[in-house]
Amino acid sequence: MAAFEPTVEWDVTLNERPFRLEAGGELPEVTLRCAVYGQPEAAPGGVILVCHALTGSARIADWWEGLVGPERPLDSTRYTVVGINVLGSCYGSTGPGTVNPVTGRPYGARFPPVTMGDIVRAQRLALETVGITRLTAVIGGSIGGMQALRWATDFPAALDLCIAIGAAPLPAMGLALNHLQRQAIRQDPAWRNGDYTEQPTSGLALARAIAMCSYKSAALFDARFGRRPNRSGEDPRATLQGRYDVAGYLDHQGEKFVRRFDANSYLVLSKAMDTFDLTDAELACIRARVQLIGLSSDWLFPAADVRALAARMQALGLAVEYAEIVTNHGHDGFLAEPDAVAPLLRASLESLRS
Repeated sequence: MAAFEPTVEWDVTLNERPFRLEAGGELPEVTLRCAVYGQPEAAPGGVILVCHALTGSARIADWWEGLVGPERPLDSTRYTVVGINVLGSCYGSTGPGTVNPVTGRPYGARFPPVTMGDIVRAQRLALETVGITRLTAVIGGSIGGMQALRWATDFPAALDLCIAIGAAPLPAMGLALNHLQRQAIRQDPAWRNGDYTEQPTSGLALARAIAMCSYKSAALFDARFGRRPNRSGEDPRATLQGRYDVAGYLDHQGEKFVRRFDANSYLVLSKAMDTFDLTDAELACIRARVQLIGLSSDWLFPAADVRALAARMQALGLAVEYAEIVTNHGHDGFLAEPDAVAPLLRASLESLRS
């Protein structure tokens, strides 16, 4: 089934030039790619911003199947649903592959570090440029959930509802896995210190394979692959190169990924994921209702960590609720099981009308 198409897509160039970053760097110009579902003039429920995860895009319905469109939880006849490709990505927004207007060359590895705060502030400026100053809700999973939470802390008067799924500051294991992924990319000779003309495919594919292990659960891998030989027919006992089925799956995921994502963007955004954190003083700024959703088999962002974040918010007197999706899909549960996410989105959005 074809994905539900955006009503319109456009590029928004921010009025702030240069765009100054929290880590001290700056970009001479920033453009963000946006996708809009629905007609703003016919949307009584207002605007919902949906933030994508690490390798997603502004085209929400392409990666969150079945949740955007008429009579769906993100109902495009009731709401104007907006997606924005994040700063640093490779799907239309300013990122490492963009030509620096000052030097006339792609930024490459010279693209400066960005934070979730930078990403969200850029989104805020883009929305203001097109006349959107108030949001009914900001919703996201994984890095998208980090963005939703940063919206709530940094622009507390701008939104009524924050929904963050499988999102919290990364624990040490997550930081370790992200480090290994970046090392895999940098140690590929084709990376050329970030000035490659062709993708460092080996390193990027390995980074994706490591990531896929963290996105799934042991129970899912056992059920799906077990100890079966790779479906290509090779015998994992006969040669050192012979693979089990799970290895074939990981290699396949890596091969697909290098055709659609940029290695330098992967470095920038995984680092932004690492540096996300929330102090109690920042949390105390939140005025929106907050819905935190954990994923029972998630070991990248353990449900216990999401639950602990909810407890911190409750201790600060915030209007927060915690729910947990029971899934064996691990961190990918919010993408793999949209039917489990849908009733939680509906209930949270409906709570604004009570």
